Amino acid sequence: MSKKKVVVIGSGFAGLSVASFLAKSGFDVTVLEKHAIPGGRARKFSAVGFTFDMGPSWYWMPDVFERYFKQFDKHVSDYYQLERLDPSYRIYWADAPMDIPASYEKLKDLFNELEPGSAEKLELFIKEAAFKYKVGINKLVHKPGRSLTEFIDYDLVSGIFKLDVFSSIKTHVRKLFKNEKIRQLLEFPVLFLGALAENTPALYSLMNYADIVGGTWYPRGGMYEIVDGMYSVAVDLGVNFMFNQNVTEIIVKEGNSVGVKVASITTNNSESITYPADIVVGAADYHFVETQLLPIEYRSYTDKYWDERVMAPSCLLYYVGLNKKLNNLPHHSLFFDTTFGVHGNEIYTDKQWPTDPLFYVGAPSVTDKSVAPEGYENLFLLIPVATGLEGDDEKLRDKYFDMIIERMERHLKQSIKSNVIYKKSFALSDFISEYNAFKGNAYGLANTLLQTAILKPSCKSKKVKNLFYTGQLTVPGPGVPPSLISGEVVAKEIVKSFHN
Repeated sequence: MSKKKVVVIGSGFAGLSVASFLAKSGFDVTVLEKHAIPGGRARKFSAVGFTFDMGPSWYWMPDVFERYFKQFDKHVSDYYQLERLDPSYRIYWADAPMDIPASYEKLKDLFNELEPGSAEKLELFIKEAAFKYKVGINKLVHKPGRSLTEFIDYDLVSGIFKLDVFSSIKTHVRKLFKNEKIRQLLEFPVLFLGALAENTPALYSLMNYADIVGGTWYPRGGMYEIVDGMYSVAVDLGVNFMFNQNVTEIIVKEGNSVGVKVASITTNNSESITYPADIVVGAADYHFVETQLLPIEYRSYTDKYWDERVMAPSCLLYYVGLNKKLNNLPHHSLFFDTTFGVHGNEIYTDKQWPTDPLFYVGAPSVTDKSVAPEGYENLFLLIPVATGLEGDDEKLRDKYFDMIIERMERHLKQSIKSNVIYKKSFALSDFISEYNAFKGNAYGLANTLLQTAILKPSCKSKKVKNLFYTGQLTVPGPGVPPSLISGEVVAKEIVKSFHN
C-alpha cells in the first residue's frame, strides 16, 4: 500500500514538528515554505558581519526540547550546545538595575532584600508552580482540545483547584507579595506573551517555574540552531521541503482537501503547481489559511469570530549592529523603568501605540562571539505593541528607536546611537507581509481562560475532513515549546484518523 501524502503549509517550529512526527509514523510528507529557508518567525539573516535571529530569543523549558529530540532517538547536544545564563536577565527599574540570579538560593536572598519574609512565600509559590508545570506540560498541553472528555484525567480532575484555572495570575501573585518589583517580576512573562495579568489564569505561574527553576539558556550559535536541528531530523526522516513556495489555495472536493496549489516565488507567479494531498496541515497563520486559502463554504469560523479573539501582542523589533562593545551589559535586559500598568492597558485594552513603553534588549554577542565581528555588539530590541494598529511607518519606527536608545544610554551611562552601523526594523506590516499574520500578531492568541484548550480554534477543520492546523493560534498556544508540542499533538490526531 502506498504511503498517504501529507502536505504541510509552513516550516516554523510547529510545521517542522508535525512533519517529523508524521514522517516517523510512515506518511509521505512534503513541506511548502514561502521563504528560502526553514524556521518561519524563527528565521535568521546576516548583514555586515552580524547574524541576527529574527524571532524568539529566550530559551526556556529545556526539558521540552530534550523530550522532542529524544522521540527521534536524538539529543539536543547532537545539534547544539546549551549554556545557562547567569544572571538569567537584568531588570532596569526607574531607580536602579537588578540582576535576576540563576541560583534559586540567591534569588530567595534577593526577594528577602526587597520584602522581608518573601523568600518563604516564594517557596510556596514555586511549589504550586511546580505542580502546574508538571501537570500542565505533561498533561494539559498535550490534549488536542477537541472534546471535554479529554480532560477526564485523574491528575487534571483531582488537581483542578491546585491548577488555579479559575483565578488570575494577578490575584495569585498579589495575594502573596506586597513589593511592587516582585509583583512585576512575576507578572512579566504573561504580560509580554499573553494578556493582562488580571485576565490570565493563575495556571500560567508555570511560566515562573520555567523561568526560576528551569532557567534561562542560550544555544551556541543562536536560536536558529534549534531550527537547524529540527530541520536535520525532518530531512533524515525523509521529509521533502520545497522552499520559495507561495501557497495560494487548498483545493477541496466534496469536503476533502485533495491538493495544495502554489505559485513559486522564484519563477513566474502566474505559473501554479498543485501538490496532491491525502491530508493537509496548516502550519502557517491559522486565520490566513482559513480565510485566504479555503473556499468560503469550507471555513470553520466567521469573520466575527476572528475579530472577537483576544490577541497576544505584536512587536516593534530592531536588529542593531554597533561598532563597539557595551560595558556591563548582560545577555537579556528588561527595561521596566516606566509604568507597567499603562503600557499593559495600551497593548490589551486601549489598543494604541505606547506612550512610554517597556522594552526588551537581547545582546547575544555578550555570550557568543560568532554573531558579531570582533569588538562589535549585536542587539535585538523589542517593544510589545497591540495588534491591528495603523500608522506603522518609518517615521514612527524611528521615533520609538530614538526613544528607547536614549533610555538605554541613560541607564547604561554610555553612548549607543552614534555607534550604530547597522539597523533594520520589523513591525506589524512586516508580520503581515512576511508571515500573513492575523492583525500583525507576533505571538498568536492571548492565554485567557476563554481561549484555553477546547475554547481555542480547533486543530481539526470542522468542514474539511482531512484538514488540520498546528501552531500558535491553536492548541496549546504561543511560544516555542508549545509550538513543538502542537506539532506532536496534531500528528497524533492525524495518525489516529488516517494511519496507513
